[in-house]
Amino acid sequence: MKQRIVFIGDSITWWGINESDSIGTGYVRLLHDYLKVTYPDRDFEMVNKGISGNRVIDLAERWEQDVISIQPDIVSISIGINDVWRQVDSPDMEQVPPQRFEEVFENLLLNTKEKTNSSIVLMEPTVISEDVMGKGNSMLKPYIEIIHQLADKYNAVIVPTHQAFISFLKHNKDFPLTIDGVHMNSLGNMLMAKIWLEATKELFD
Repeated sequence: MKQRIVFIGDSITWWGINESDSIGTGYVRLLHDYLKVTYPDRDFEMVNKGISGNRVIDLAERWEQDVISIQPDIVSISIGINDVWRQVDSPDMEQVPPQRFEEVFENLLLNTKEKTNSSIVLMEPTVISEDVMGKGNSMLKPYIEIIHQLADKYNAVIVPTHQAFISFLKHNKDFPLTIDGVHMNSLGNMLMAKIWLEATKELFD
């Protein structure tokens, strides 16, 4: 039986997709390869729906087409970095403060619960700069709290990606996780994949 997993998010999820590679070269690729070799008896279909620059309001515009119409068994959502980053980087854009973020995100989860039988996986936003005390990481905190609240409310699996990144950066300052403070290098992608697998283990037992 086919098990369809949709990964949806921003450029961190999209990473490396091109005309000849629909999975990409980031954490989704690592998860694809791990699940394929770990469970050779299962028919996994991995779908990468990451789009660079996306915020939660962008996910809402394409949710029906990119999630509901696909009817995934598992939908994994990684969003929030651009919702915060754009407040500093692009103040002229439509802003997504925490209350708006929560409203839109909750609507996506309600829609998913009503129209699919998907298990839902919510990933914490990773980091904005590798300075654990930096402004971007402080601004992420209310968004991460909202994701945890929604995970509890909608019985979703939470992937503590931000916590894992902060913990790593506190102990391993000589090993960067990103190429620019946001987008992953190979180590960052590996950490994302590791934490995702640890959090979602029961979905594959």
